Amino acid sequence: MSIKPQILAAVTAAIQEYILSEELALQVAAAAAPSAPPGPPPNLWGLAGRQAAMQLRMLMQRRSLR
Repeated sequence: MSIKPQILAAVTAAIQEYILSEELALQVAAAAAPSAPPGPPPNLWGLAGRQAAMQLRMLMQRRSLR
């Protein structure tokens, strides 16, 4: 089954136009939406403690800690 080059070109152009219009719509929506103010910086000590606790729990579940 062969597709005529004219039909293939028309389908390709339609898909490309659809993708470009979607990208433009996203850019317009992103430009119109107000940006949220930045939140507080992450608590690195808290994250490190949580990571250590999760690692200890994983080692205990694997029975690696004996």
